[in-house]
Amino acid sequence: MIPFLDLKQINLRHEAEISKAINDFLHSGWYILGKQVEEFEKQFAEYCGTKYCLGVANGLDALSLIIRAYGIGEGDEVIVPSNTYIASILAISSCGATPVLVEPDLLSYNIDPKAIEEKITPRTKAIMVVHLYGQSCNMDPINELAKIYHLKVFEDCAQAHGAVYKDKRVGNLGDAAAFSFYPGKNLGALGDGGAITLNDEELYIQLKALRNYGSHRKYENLYKGVNSRLDELHAAVLKVKLKYLDEDNQIRRNIAEYYTNHIVNPCFEIPSLEQVDSPLSHVWHLYVIRTKNRAALQAYLMEKGIQTLIHYPIPPHKQEAYKEWNGLSYPKSEKIHNEILSLPVSPVMSLSDAVKVTEALNEYEEKI
Repeated sequence: MIPFLDLKQINLRHEAEISKAINDFLHSGWYILGKQVEEFEKQFAEYCGTKYCLGVANGLDALSLIIRAYGIGEGDEVIVPSNTYIASILAISSCGATPVLVEPDLLSYNIDPKAIEEKITPRTKAIMVVHLYGQSCNMDPINELAKIYHLKVFEDCAQAHGAVYKDKRVGNLGDAAAFSFYPGKNLGALGDGGAITLNDEELYIQLKALRNYGSHRKYENLYKGVNSRLDELHAAVLKVKLKYLDEDNQIRRNIAEYYTNHIVNPCFEIPSLEQVDSPLSHVWHLYVIRTKNRAALQAYLMEKGIQTLIHYPIPPHKQEAYKEWNGLSYPKSEKIHNEILSLPVSPVMSLSDAVKVTEALNEYEEKI
């Protein structure tokens, strides 16, 4: 079986270093917001090219805290892609603001900058971009629109650790950015974790308090905050794995390049390496293809010993959680969610496995 993602092997590559990091953490006697978190925040900020980084409990909290820190809430609107994981949208509605959905383009699957302006109203406060599947959004026109309309730009970088847009890493392309370190991410912890990156010192100080019960000093609370802190344990592990992130992303690129250059079956729509400025800008968290008969293809590949996943089968506007949107139509997003299938890609996947996946796909015959 070629697994979609072998998390055990991904982490066991660094078993000695991770074990030492955990042992150091255990013997430190300091288990919340200590040396491990402080050092990881510094290293990850340097990696992203930002002045500041704050470790939080998960990616959803990272997004929600950014929105709260900017005072966005009831009566306000935030533009967000209609093609995204629901967390991007939950972060907005959980703060009382209204998500305004914008369709993607069908080449990158990211938000279409040309479709944003018509959704801007006097209530719009921000644009949230999602660097989906590992590819940066086209940020120049989005930031230009934000400048014209005096809007904030928030990045959801949960799938794009290390991706680059015009010589800058994601996490440093807007006003503030959120990352998830869920174990399956390109940079994953051994449990939930997240971070916020930014360059605004005043906002950094506020967020630092907000994540810790609104407290800037013990037992003194400036804000109605939350308890959302990156664990020292996970920070220790992330420090180890951050050293190998670029190397891991390059392995993902190699596999994606092989797929794109060798999958020739006309039954599928495959990603194009020319869709971005440079292959280095895409970190291939997911390699998705599109097909009209996804269930049949997925079953065929499983018979061949190849595990695939669907990211994601139901678009946010069709979820029961947002039943007020269920009657709306976002045809591009619906097409994507009905047709995409994610192929195996990971830093522990061999090129020979990529060859087997490709051969299986090229041998597939669609049954009409």
